[in-house]
Amino acid sequence: MYFTSAEKICHDEKLFYGLRAPDEVFDDYKIRIVHYILHHTYLDNGEDLNELLKYKVFETFFCLHERKTQKDLRKKWARWSGLFVRQPVRDVKSYFGEKVALYYLWLGWYTMLLVPAAILGLVVFLYGLAFFNSNPLIKEVCESDIIMCPRCDNRCLVWKLSDTCTYAKVSHLFDNEGTVAFAMFMAIWATLFLELWKRHRAVYVSKWKVYDWCEEEEELILDIINDPDCKPKQFSHSYIRSVLVLVLVTLMLVGIIAIAHAIVVFRVVAAPLLSEGSWEFINDHANTVAVMLGAVLHYLTIQIMTRVNRWVALKLCELEKTRSFTATERSFTVKMFTFQFFTLFSSLFYVAFFMGRINGRPGKYVRLANRWRLEECHPSGCLTDLFIQMAIVMLLKQTLNNVFEFIVPWLKRCFRMKTAKKLERKCGHCYRKACRDDTGSIEPCDVCKLRDWLRNYHLADTNAFSLFNEFLEMVVQFSFTTIFVAAFPLAPLLALINNIFEIRLDAIKMVSLERRLVPKKTKDIGIWTNVLEAIGVLAVIANGLVIGLSSDFIPRLVYRYNYGPCANNTSTGNLNCMEGYIRDTLSTANLTRMTDFKATQLLQFWLILAVRFAFVVLFEHVVVVCKFIAAWFVPNSPLHVKNKRLVDKQKRLKEELR
Repeated sequence: MYFTSAEKICHDEKLFYGLRAPDEVFDDYKIRIVHYILHHTYLDNGEDLNELLKYKVFETFFCLHERKTQKDLRKKWARWSGLFVRQPVRDVKSYFGEKVALYYLWLGWYTMLLVPAAILGLVVFLYGLAFFNSNPLIKEVCESDIIMCPRCDNRCLVWKLSDTCTYAKVSHLFDNEGTVAFAMFMAIWATLFLELWKRHRAVYVSKWKVYDWCEEEEELILDIINDPDCKPKQFSHSYIRSVLVLVLVTLMLVGIIAIAHAIVVFRVVAAPLLSEGSWEFINDHANTVAVMLGAVLHYLTIQIMTRVNRWVALKLCELEKTRSFTATERSFTVKMFTFQFFTLFSSLFYVAFFMGRINGRPGKYVRLANRWRLEECHPSGCLTDLFIQMAIVMLLKQTLNNVFEFIVPWLKRCFRMKTAKKLERKCGHCYRKACRDDTGSIEPCDVCKLRDWLRNYHLADTNAFSLFNEFLEMVVQFSFTTIFVAAFPLAPLLALINNIFEIRLDAIKMVSLERRLVPKKTKDIGIWTNVLEAIGVLAVIANGLVIGLSSDFIPRLVYRYNYGPCANNTSTGNLNCMEGYIRDTLSTANLTRMTDFKATQLLQFWLILAVRFAFVVLFEHVVVVCKFIAAWFVPNSPLHVKNKRLVDKQKRLKEELR
């Protein structure tokens, strides 16, 4: 490797070093070769560039943006006015490399396939809205004269079931007959999305000639280019390190779950305190306000734990001592996503499957510190609380994250660009000024070149894991879109709206607000494919459990065909088959002597429980079979790609046999 120029320019007590190679060297991303050599060149004392950065010998190093290409990408792609313009993936690949191009290709494909999911989710929501006032179950709640037991222990009055009329209406928006079909659709949609993505990816990686590209071979090639006599780093494995990492990961997950329990404790303590306040509205809706405050606290916890999770995952990767950067990247991705998943979903899993089921019964409640009763589900159902949690966390996470993701780099750039603007005004005649280096000699400094270097210096820093942050954000969103979608049918619609802006936000940020990423070849999105497949399987399990155990779908079904007015009638006519359902779900209690509520309906309780579990097993088996059929039915590569690869392989084998 040789350079046409190695320049040195000083400015405001900073010394800039610039390296430039001939244009032909940078064909096919040889820029990465320069980057690799800089990282693997050692001084006589054994120190490399990374150690010099730690010792503050150098402040930073970065790859310069190419002004002409950068301007073209801003015009074609990185602009808000191009929200609905097709992405120039080929130009992105030429400038940022295949790895970045595949991210935007995947994000565009994901956004496009969200359209049918968003439409169907909106239909399910509108279906519930259409019967907002006429649904017989809602009418039974709103017109009821049933007196309910006090919600707390001391100084609490009885209340009417009709007080929950508004919440019953809200619950029906996402807990209706269409929810089951939509949950099944989303589980199959996740599989089809992945299979169709593999086909879509195959077309592009075949065009880019990286279908059989191996990242491990790339790193070996770079080693040879840097040192022809190098020896490959051998694979190694230590059971002691593996056990230690496993123990530390387990402890980290226990800590994350403990934080989720702390949020539960906060809600348990907050609800009675709010009910004793001076504001009448908060007194009447203390439990709901506590759930909302808990969701906001959950969001703040996510922001803090994201930084903690990243630091722990990096330290664990260092402890593992992986052989290559590719292996480190895979290991870091799995650990970081696992930590983030538990941080995001531990509280939601508690609300969906445990809240209201472990709090005891009247006369024998489970209490914290023998004082505070564990929280219960809202009278309109547990899905109401899950819906509130998901809506707040998803809206806050998407909206605020995007605002800070764009505003913070933009403000930093505006603040730091004052010096570059002054130089830009002087650059009309491109004069030269003199400066002295440490040896006292005088050398000319090109103001125009310095201006370009400063412009890139003032941009936000990037590193090897910069693209990881974008993938993590979108995969977490994919988790929200598929897991618990039965409780929040509008999640795909919110994801679609977010992604339309997310594509341009990431493009503007990457082209105009951040330093240029070093291009890198790859043939797929790596370990993220396996993560998405795991999420798809988990979505089937979670949605089956939500519908079977948390929603009122099964109890309504059992009542309709076994206990309701239509149970023994062959002809229903105008008879309302769900009449009396709400009263049937309640038990009569003697306020002077609290008894077990389930005792009067023991047979019905066990029947509903048996049907719940039968539904979960049936739902999951049917959906899993449908997922496997969908995966088998859709080939991973189109026929023309397979045939082209077959011809290329035959041609290569003929050349080898000559």
